[in-house]
Amino acid sequence: MTKKAKNFKKSKSGVYLSLGTTAFGAISVAKQAKMARKDNDVLRLIDAGISAAAIVTGLAILYRELKRLGDDDVLLG
Repeated sequence: MTKKAKNFKKSKSGVYLSLGTTAFGAISVAKQAKMARKDNDVLRLIDAGISAAAIVTGLAILYRELKRLGDDDVLLG
């Protein structure tokens, strides 16, 4: 069972699922930033900015992994 789960993480559907969950986390960070601006809370605004940078980095890594998986596919070129 665990071997199957490890292989799913490196599959295209696993990467798409990771992209979706990471993008869904961006909604939470946007809400956090909006509340921080409303409350004039600088510390929460900094936290939201750092979280947003982590999300952007995560999406870039997942995109790179998706391109690597596509390189193995003959039809994708």
